[in-house]
Amino acid sequence: MKKWEKLSEEILHKNPWWTYRHEKYVLPKGKEGDYYYMHTNGGASVIPVLDDGRIIMTKQWRYLFKRENIEFPIGGLKENQSYEEAARIELEEEAGYKIGELSFVGEMASCKGLVDEMIKVFLAKKLEKTESHPDETEEIEILFKTPEEIDKMIETNEIWDGQVLAAWAMARKYFIK
Repeated sequence: MKKWEKLSEEILHKNPWWTYRHEKYVLPKGKEGDYYYMHTNGGASVIPVLDDGRIIMTKQWRYLFKRENIEFPIGGLKENQSYEEAARIELEEEAGYKIGELSFVGEMASCKGLVDEMIKVFLAKKLEKTESHPDETEEIEILFKTPEEIDKMIETNEIWDGQVLAAWAMARKYFIK
């Protein structure tokens, strides 16, 4: 499959989390077009597992959907930050746990037509309790769930977030006995 050729690029808006971009391109057959999208540095999603097998999740208000969302700790990468470093920072900020052992599970494009974000998913084990310090825009409730409870919450649509569903689909095999 032939690639599209980028003709130009401009930044339309920038904030601390993402950049809104406009690119002009030409298709392999010569037709020109416009593409508008959000750019990020990527994201890290952490599935933290306690020694007793329970999994730490967070419940947060999600403004665009006007409802609470149950999710795994997840956050964006800062400039020049590794995915692993972002995962460690995010878990401590949101849930108050330091990671002793971090392993890569997989990666996903969160919304491939609107944002160029690649999210890497990690399992975190050998956790040490510390203090959480969420961002000022975050009000977070910490939940402790078994794999079976997570499966049930997905079945009943209590968990509805696509990033969580994809992360769990990648990681679920690690919890099958």
